[in-house]
Amino acid sequence: MSAIASHTTAFVMAGGGSLGAVEVGMLRELLAWGETPSFVVGASAGAINGAYFAATPTLEGVAKLEAIWRGLKRQDLFPFNLRSLLGLLTRRSHLVDSNGLRRLLERHLPYKQLQDAAIPIHIVASNMVTGEEVLLSTGPVVDAVLASAAIPGVFPPVSVNGQLLVDGGVANNTPISTAVRLGATRIIVLPTGFACARKQVPAGVIGRALHALSLLVARQLVHDAERFASAVELRIVPSLCPLECSPYDYSTAGALIERAATTTRRWLEEGGLDRAGTPMQLHPHSH
Repeated sequence: MSAIASHTTAFVMAGGGSLGAVEVGMLRELLAWGETPSFVVGASAGAINGAYFAATPTLEGVAKLEAIWRGLKRQDLFPFNLRSLLGLLTRRSHLVDSNGLRRLLERHLPYKQLQDAAIPIHIVASNMVTGEEVLLSTGPVVDAVLASAAIPGVFPPVSVNGQLLVDGGVANNTPISTAVRLGATRIIVLPTGFACARKQVPAGVIGRALHALSLLVARQLVHDAERFASAVELRIVPSLCPLECSPYDYSTAGALIERAATTTRRWLEEGGLDRAGTPMQLHPHSH
């Protein structure tokens, strides 16, 4: 069952560290159902997934993205080493370098400029000085994604067009409003959710930063869903619940993908695309 042709459908992809793996399972089932977006908007981890998906927005492309996630290790993105330790002891503005993520992007992204993607991809970042949202729709794709995923204090800011940019989640965690401004009349949100079943916060600076960011994303999504419910046809794919995995744990990517695929398939079969409203999994709760 595909979208009505008169609609301009956008996939909006949120951030959430390693929980970004769930978006791959959601993408797999949405495409198998016949959903194809007119464009994609992504922030933070959602920018990474969105940029890869926009290169080859097919089931074959999603399979390649899934293979990347299944082979991903924490050290690939957060190379905590002697230099990182020195960063803690000095006045350096960030904890780890983003070279690992840059190498990953350069190795796998088959296009150089955002405007060269197979479908339009829009990346949301934040101005480090003002906190304002910065929308990147043209220019180097790797720099745009690095900027959108640059967690303040963890990764260094990225200079783009004379602006120092950081994580898109600072200004707009789940950029529904951005998709509306870009002309979407129908929006399907792929949320990463949050670790609702955790009994304690993750250990370590990075783990705690990612955990806090995932909570912020979920809360903002609920707020924005209520704000734009009457302005656009809005559908939110249910996130995983219960979920105990830390957004800093990349070893569970395969399991998250399969759980998300199963949940999304069931939601589609039960008429999820015909129902408005925010899934209960995203509202504040615990287990």
